[in-house]
Amino acid sequence: MRNLKVLSLLFISATLVASANAQTHNIKTVFIILMENHNWTGGKKGQNIKGSPDAPYINNTLLPMASHAEQYFNPPGIHPSLPNYLWLEAGTNFGILNDNPPSANSQTTTQHLVTFLTSAGISWKAYEEDISGTVCPLTDFMSYAVRHDPFVYFDDVTNNQDPNSTNCISHVRPYTELATDLANNTVAPYNFITPNVCDDMHDRCKPLRNAIKQGDTWLSNNVPTILNSAAYQNGGALFITWDEAGTGDGPIGMIVLSPFAKGGGYSNSIHYTHGSTLRTFQEIFGVLPLLGDAANETDLSDLSTTFPYWDTATSTRGWIAPPSGAAVATHCLLASPLMVSPEPAVLLRIAYCLPSSTITATCVLLMGGPQLSVTVQSGLTE
Repeated sequence: MRNLKVLSLLFISATLVASANAQTHNIKTVFIILMENHNWTGGKKGQNIKGSPDAPYINNTLLPMASHAEQYFNPPGIHPSLPNYLWLEAGTNFGILNDNPPSANSQTTTQHLVTFLTSAGISWKAYEEDISGTVCPLTDFMSYAVRHDPFVYFDDVTNNQDPNSTNCISHVRPYTELATDLANNTVAPYNFITPNVCDDMHDRCKPLRNAIKQGDTWLSNNVPTILNSAAYQNGGALFITWDEAGTGDGPIGMIVLSPFAKGGGYSNSIHYTHGSTLRTFQEIFGVLPLLGDAANETDLSDLSTTFPYWDTATSTRGWIAPPSGAAVATHCLLASPLMVSPEPAVLLRIAYCLPSSTITATCVLLMGGPQLSVTVQSGLTE
C-alpha cells in the first residue's frame, strides 16, 4: 500500500478512469446477521467461536469458503448489546450504556444509515425473528429482544414510537418473510437480520442448552437459503458478526461471504470495529457523510478482491478491480482543502493510481458520489 501526498493539483474532472483491464461489478444486495456475546478468540474456556467443537458449521463450512477478520472488536468499552447495535446504525452509542427500550432510549436524529438509504432511494428491511409484523415492535415479545433491533430506537423510523407506525411496520418485518422474499427475488438492497435470543447465541435454550451450538445450528439451517438465492449469487454480500465480546472487547467474529470476497479461508489481522462495518456499508451504497466513528475506522475492503466505486455511466454503486500494474494506494492527502464533496476534502480514499510519468499520476478518488480522476504533481511517496 502507498500513501500519496498531493502537493499540487493540475486538474479535477468528474470522469471515470477507463482501462481495458478493469473489471466492473455491482454489489446490489447486502445481508448482515447479528449474533451475540461471544469472542472469536481470547474469551473464557469453551466460549470462543474460532475452533469451537460446538460450531462445526462456522468453522468447517463457512470459514473455508469465506473471508474473515481475526482482529475485529466491539468499540472500546461499549457494552451491553444495545449501544453496539446503535453503533452499527449510526457510528455512536449516543452515550447509552444500557439495554433499555425505546421508551427510555429513543433518538430524534436523522443521521443514521437507513434514513440515509431512504433519502437516496435505496430500500431496506430488518428481518426480526419472533415479531408479529402487525405492529411496530417497540417492546420485547416472546424471544424477540427489542435491544437487538436498532431501527426502532429512531423516531423517524417509528413516527415517534407509534406502535401503529406504517413506516416501521413496512420496514421491520418477521424473519419468516425472508425466505419468501428471497424466493421471489424481492429483497431490499440492505437487509439486517436478527435471530431471536435462543438462535443468536445469547441464551441457553431447550433442547440443546448450548448457546454456541444453538447459533451454529441456526446458521446452518438459514445461511444456505441466502447463499442459494439469486439476490446473493447476482451481486450479494453476507456479513456475519457478533454484537459484542463475552470477555473484554474482543476480538469478535466478522465473516464475509460474497462472489466478490477473497474467500477460500482468507483472513487478516487488520484492526476493525463496528465503525468499519458501517463505513463499508456507506461506501457500498454511496451515502455520505460518514457517520460518527465510521469516519475514523478502516473499511472491510481488504476482505474483498475489489474496491467500491460509483459508476458514473449507470449512476449505481459498484466495485472495480485495479488495472494490472496499477499502484494500489490507501489515501490521497490534499495539501489544501478542496471542494470536491459536500464538505472540504482533506483525506480522500482512492482506489488506485496510474503513473503517467515520474512526477505525475492519475488517482481515482472514492467519494460516495461520482468518481473524480485527479492528476497530481510531485510529492508521490511510498
